[in-house]
Amino acid sequence: MIQLVGFAFLVLYAAGGWKFWKGFRRTNFTEGRLYLTLLWPVLVVNKSYRKNFTKALKGR
Repeated sequence: MIQLVGFAFLVLYAAGGWKFWKGFRRTNFTEGRLYLTLLWPVLVVNKSYRKNFTKALKGR
């Protein structure tokens, strides 16, 4: 069961990172693409980052 939860977490982490990477041009950020993509689960608690993350995922 623990392995399934770990695998699900890894899949969600990778999917979120990939979608952010592909939509990075829609954000207000100009630098730090790799850094911001890798740390998205931690940074999503920041209101400004969360707004830009939503822009990247949904294209708004």
